[in-house]
Order: sequence, then C-alpha cells, then structure tokens
Amino acid sequence: MFETLLPMLDLLMFAAACICLMAGFPVAFTLAGVALVFALLGQLAGASLSLGAIPLRIFGIMTNETLIAVPLFIFMGIMLERSRVAEDLLEAMGTLFGRFPGGLGLSVSIVGALLAASTGIVGATVVTMGLLSLPTMLRNGYNPRLATGSIAAAGTLGQIIPPSIVLVFLADQLSTAYQTAQRELGNWSPDPFSVGDLFAAALLPGLGLVGLYIVYQTAVAIRRPHDAPPLASSSEALDWTRIAKVLVPPLTLIVAVLGSILGGVATPTEAAAVGAVGSVLLAGQRADPARPAPIWVAALALVAAFVLSAVVDLRVARTEIAPLEQIGIAAASVLCAAVAWGVLVSLHRILRDKVLVSALRSSTEITAMVFTIMIGATFFSLVFRDLGGDELVHRALADLPGGALGAMVAVMLVMFVLGFFLDFLEIVFVVVPLVAPILLKLPMPDGSAMSPAWLGVMMAINLQTSFLTPPFGFALFYLRGVAPAAVRSSDIYRGIIPFVLLQLLMLAILWVFPGMATWLPKTIYG
Repeated sequence: MFETLLPMLDLLMFAAACICLMAGFPVAFTLAGVALVFALLGQLAGASLSLGAIPLRIFGIMTNETLIAVPLFIFMGIMLERSRVAEDLLEAMGTLFGRFPGGLGLSVSIVGALLAASTGIVGATVVTMGLLSLPTMLRNGYNPRLATGSIAAAGTLGQIIPPSIVLVFLADQLSTAYQTAQRELGNWSPDPFSVGDLFAAALLPGLGLVGLYIVYQTAVAIRRPHDAPPLASSSEALDWTRIAKVLVPPLTLIVAVLGSILGGVATPTEAAAVGAVGSVLLAGQRADPARPAPIWVAALALVAAFVLSAVVDLRVARTEIAPLEQIGIAAASVLCAAVAWGVLVSLHRILRDKVLVSALRSSTEITAMVFTIMIGATFFSLVFRDLGGDELVHRALADLPGGALGAMVAVMLVMFVLGFFLDFLEIVFVVVPLVAPILLKLPMPDGSAMSPAWLGVMMAINLQTSFLTPPFGFALFYLRGVAPAAVRSSDIYRGIIPFVLLQLLMLAILWVFPGMATWLPKTIYG
C-alpha cells in the first residue's frame, strides 16, 4: 500500500508543509512535524532515509562560527531601538530635510537606510518610524498612501543593506550550495564564499534601492506638491551641533562594523561583537548625556584597538621585531581596560533605566525562534532530499523553456509568490537549499559562471518584498498596529504598491547589470 505512494511522497510533503504554514501553525514545529510524519511514511514505503545525520546537522548549526553573529546583530539592533537612538535620528533628519517639498519622505528613507545598517530589525524600525514620523507627516498634509508606503518600505531596507540577518543566513545556505554545485561540475577546490562576500555584494544594490525610493518621492513632490509639502516650521534655524551629535555616533558604529568586515580586519562574528559593544556604549551615552567621559574614552579605545590590530602584524613582530610585540600587548591591555570601563558604566546606566533586561529578553526570544526554525528546516530538507525532492526540483527547473533564464525567472517568481504567504526564514531555510545548487550550475545573464554573490543579492531583494506583500506582510501589520485610526488599511496596502514595483525594478536592473553585485566583492577580495 505505502509502496505506491513512494514516488509522490516528496511532492505531498512540500504541499503538506505549505498548507500547515498557511493555516497558521508555528513554523519550526510545522517543518519538523511534517518531516517526522513523512519520514515514518517513507520508512513504511521502503525509502532509504539518513535520519542518523540529523543530530550531526543540529550540532553543526550550533557550532557554526558564522551563525554566532546572528544573536549579536539581533542584540545590537534591539539595544539601539530600545535606547531611543532611532528616535533621535528621525528627529534630526526631519529637521534637516523637512524644509524641502517631500523632505519628510526623504528623511524617512535615509533614516531607514541608517537604521538598516545599524539595527536590521524590520519590526523595530517600522514601529519606531510609524510612531514618530507618520503623525508628523499626516499633520503636515502628506498623502496617507505616500506616508505609509514610505515608512513601510524604508523599514524593510534592513533585509538588504548589510549587516543583515537575512544576508547571514543566505550566505550560510549559499556557501554549502555553491560547494555542492562546484563539485558536481568537477571543480573539487572552489573558491570559498563567505558572509563578507555577500555583504560586499549587497551594499551597492541596497544603496541603489534607497536611491530609487528617493527618486520616486522627489518625483511625487514635484508632480503633486500637495501630497508631500514641506514642514510648516521649516523656517527655523538648523542646530548643526545637535544634528552632528545625533548622526556621528551611529555612523561611526556602522563604519566600524561594516568597514571591519569589508576591510578584512574582522570576521562577521567579531564585527558583530564590536557592534554589540558599540550599541551598549551608545545606549549608555543616551541614558546619561551629562557624563560622557567613560563612553567617549571607551569608544576611542575601541577605535584605537581596531587601528592597532590592522597596523601591527604580530606574526612579523614575533620573528623580526620582538620588542614591538610586547608594546602591542601592553597597548592592547590598556585599550581593553578602557573599553571594559565604558561598557560597565553603560551597563549600569541602561540597567538602571530598565533597558538592558528588556533588550536581553527580546534578543533571547528572537534568537531562540530563529534557531528553532533553522533546526526544523534542517530536519525538513534532509527528509525531503531522501524522498527524492532534490531530483524533483532539478527536473522541474531543467524542463522549463528558456534554459537559465527560464529557471531563474521561475525561481524568482515562486519566491515572490511564496512571500505573500510565508516568512523570509521559511523561504531561506526550505526553498533556497533546494534550488540554489541547481541555479549555481547555470550561467549568468552575461554568460559567465553563476556568482553566488549575485544570486544571493537577487534572492535577498526578492525576499524583501515578503514584508510588504499582503496578506501576511509583516511590515504592514506593524504599521497598522501603530498608525492612527484615521489611516485606513486600504491606504497602507495601496501605498506600498509603488515601492514593491521599485524593488522588482531593482531586480531587473541587477539582471541587466550583474556587475552591481559582483564588482565590489571582486575589488575587495580579488
């Protein structure tokens, strides 16, 4: 009886998972539960399953050094959001650009990009900007559709602008898929693909997407000035000192985290640790601005430590200039003591203000949720492959007309449609491992070998739309929860349409000009 079901179990398994997810069952337990049920059916049907590899897969996830960056980036983002650094940025940018037609919309996009590069938490960014910017925009006569669309779209920039949690997970999945694809093509020593490669690849397309948002908002302000008027109080003089105080610290943190990764000074995990420390220092400064000395000393010591690690090559010092090693160790000890002093002072301040406990609790909850989903997805993908699912996907893509173009368009279309119903994590952990090994064996639009960096950026921008597309677009839910009652849900849904089209336009631009994603990694890493 069960033997007759064996050829269809892979397809039935994928369909069962999609139905359960759309019905609202918890993602992690749905994936693991469906995998367990179909593993039992597969055993009864006589399939050969490698269930003994599951503990090894889970242990591999827990010991993956790259994934250690995830909880650190999550903590950094939540700490900056809870300490109200984002609020200061919004107020400063609103003052700076609000005097121009459409200026509030531009400030929302720019702050969204800054928060994306420093927090990467979509929910926190959308809620913060929805609470602060949306009432101001509506009071000044902004069209509700333009205002809500600008805020929701800017909030999702954290998915494409590095350092992004999505990019970390995508890089981890694509690295394994790229190694598999290269071995199947006969290349047994392929170049490694890392999180840093994908961060570098996503930087220019992410900034390009911000540019498209700004161009659209400027065009609306020119064509329909009544939809995006300037601030009524725009005649007030600018306080450049305050603006500088608000902008410089987060920009310094962004440069320290992203620059250390792209410059090869630190691994993503090390840079994430620096970001977590930097966010604590910023929160401590925000909690007690009247006593900045410990924070500034710690921040300068942190920067000096980076410079010291980049300039002094201890391996050369050990072999050629032994005294320099002792000097470097002594200097590093002093700098570490200064950083520790500032961090302890900051922790005391944010603990006193009840920010630390809240941030730690939220970080733990999100991290536990993400890794539980990842373990469930690993179980699902292993059973799905054992039931022949990878062959099913390979045949489906190979039989499509148009070759590489047809396969790529089909995968992008499927991911876009799944984004209407599934979260980006389910798509990354379930769909990407199935299709990436196949796509990475195909040529790129310019005829060259498929670049995992280009494919990862294409997927990341596509996944970004999942936050904006109804019925389950999380950015829409977040914004609906904080928007005034006067803003209709139809305004929010209609407002995001132009921005979703702009994201799809960026996908088309990347298809025509793949160098936008491949140039920077080649320039930095060779």
